[in-house]
Amino acid sequence: MAQVLEVCVDSVESAQLAARGGAMRLELCADLIIGGTSPDEDLFRMVRERVDLPIRVLLRPRFGDFLYSDEEYELLQRQVRRFRALGADGVVIGILRPDGTLDEARMAKLIELADGIDVTLHRAFDVCRDPFEALETARKLGVDTILTSGQQASCVDGTALLRELVTAAKGRPQILIGAGVNAQVIRMLQPQTGADAFHLSAKRTLDSGMVFRRAGVPMGLPGISEFTRWQCDENAVRKAREALDALCRG
Repeated sequence: MAQVLEVCVDSVESAQLAARGGAMRLELCADLIIGGTSPDEDLFRMVRERVDLPIRVLLRPRFGDFLYSDEEYELLQRQVRRFRALGADGVVIGILRPDGTLDEARMAKLIELADGIDVTLHRAFDVCRDPFEALETARKLGVDTILTSGQQASCVDGTALLRELVTAAKGRPQILIGAGVNAQVIRMLQPQTGADAFHLSAKRTLDSGMVFRRAGVPMGLPGISEFTRWQCDENAVRKAREALDALCRG
């Protein structure tokens, strides 16, 4: 399969920076700071208007595990329909059963609703019971991409499993390596795994422009400053693209 450098973004600004840096595809989400949740329709529309890259939309109704209630599953179905109608190039989905296996029936329904657009199985794969069983289920379902760190907190720690997955998949689905990816990691992991697809957020921390700062009034998760935010680093994306291009040419 063709090489891929996918950048995960949760703002219009980050999408534009990723494109300028040489991203080949975007994964669009909201709330990247908690691992990503489903974006809203207007964010998708604005990114589509301003960036000429394929966009796959992460569909995740909440923070936390991938065992979803009937209401959450209904929401996912509605979101697949909506973003397909809006012109998304693909959806990024994943549902598990309580025993840690892929929920094949629910995944199949979402893929049916996607109606021919591309499908990535997200990092629900990294917390499933048996990665090779999940790989075969994903293949049977028609998933074209699996985003994975090799079932570790970082892709570097998952190198051994990633190599096995790339070999077992034979390009179908394409193994998309994520979690801790940068130019240096691409240079290290591509020869070791044979992977040709990498996923990164290339995030940097920006300080708030607020001058007056009320202390001790958190609005979200404890320990996360209200006066910093993440944004894509265009230069980090450019370095990652250069590293991938050089390895794939070689």
